[in-house]
Amino acid sequence: MHDGSALEERGVPSVAVCTEVFFAAGKVQARVLGHSDLEPLTVPHPIQSLTPDQIRERAEGAMEEIVARLTKTGE
Repeated sequence: MHDGSALEERGVPSVAVCTEVFFAAGKVQARVLGHSDLEPLTVPHPIQSLTPDQIRERAEGAMEEIVARLTKTGE
């Protein structure tokens, strides 16, 4: 969340990604950092025990939502 917040402050669109077990903590961090509108994108937990191919599959599964968030227009 720190990186996403820092990028957003510089005008660089960002998407914070975390596993679902860290979603609540990510929301708290975003709020504390002054970016309560920065909604973390969640992926299934865990990550650390996955093989590189499994991580790639997970990333590919999230790619459409990441692109959608990065290219959304003001609401």
